[in-house]
Amino acid sequence: MRTFSLLKGQAVFETKSGRKIGEVTDLFLSTTGTVEGLLVKKGVFFKQSCFLDIQNVSSFGWDGVMIDDENALEKQKEGSEYTSAHSIEGMMMLSKSGNSLGLLKDVYFQEELGTIVGYEITDGFFSDIMEGKQVIHTREPLTIGKDAIIVDVNQT
Repeated sequence: MRTFSLLKGQAVFETKSGRKIGEVTDLFLSTTGTVEGLLVKKGVFFKQSCFLDIQNVSSFGWDGVMIDDENALEKQKEGSEYTSAHSIEGMMMLSKSGNSLGLLKDVYFQEELGTIVGYEITDGFFSDIMEGKQVIHTREPLTIGKDAIIVDVNQT
């Protein structure tokens, strides 16, 4: 299992040349609750954002993401069916019954499948120290709105 915060900033390497291609800057989430791919910044002076399909990742290491071929990187995908993890970080999470759960802090997912397994929430620094981290598990996809994220916590 991996979290977005651990993956962000990791180097992406091409296995056939051993060359660093770029670094992970974001996750692309589908509306069905899966990680579809990674946003990778590549280039030295003129940084270019590229989409890396999760299926094209050879392995996720602790020090880098490995891909077989640099050609697996595509021009950045855009569209309403994708949401970035960075754009929803810090959003208010509410249960379907209307109760505030806290602010989204991180996304937990299975690297091999891209399946999201949990959402880490926070009520603030002192609450995290006193109560510890809270993780919400759900089998149902989120509803991501302009002002809040709605999750069905009864399906856990």
